[in-house]
Amino acid sequence: MKHILPILTITTLAAAASAQSAASSGLSYNRVGVSYARSNGLDGYGLSASALIGGSNFLVSAATTVGGDAGNGTDVVSLGYVFKNVALGADATVAVGSDETYGLNLRKDLGSNIEAAASFTRASGSNVWGIELAYNVSKQIQVAIGYQDSSDLVKGITSFSARYNF
Repeated sequence: MKHILPILTITTLAAAASAQSAASSGLSYNRVGVSYARSNGLDGYGLSASALIGGSNFLVSAATTVGGDAGNGTDVVSLGYVFKNVALGADATVAVGSDETYGLNLRKDLGSNIEAAASFTRASGSNVWGIELAYNVSKQIQVAIGYQDSSDLVKGITSFSARYNF
């Protein structure tokens, strides 16, 4: 009987630690978006969508270009896995996509409705690095500005996005 209090204390602390490590990062992965991109005087527009499959950390994503100087139909579909709260509260997503595309994306909630992201993608034999700063206008609406550079594709792409989280 005298061992019940220490056992309950240890059990409670272990459950709290387990709940903390499994806690949600607070970032939304279920979203659709529209974007405008500009590089070297060329304009382009895009549509994107992503969603976690069920209650898992598997992420399915799709994106396409729609008009502008870039033209229509540059389509990418990918499947990834989200590792939540990997380091310093940041989420890491690894993904493999169509046209031999794969990448790593890091996202972090900075507080005050602001989040930051950094990415590396290998697409069509090129290395693409990107950064993004986003502001959550509400729980459902997010606006973002991003910048991408590539080892040998289009250089210096600035993009503006609006997203709806569902």
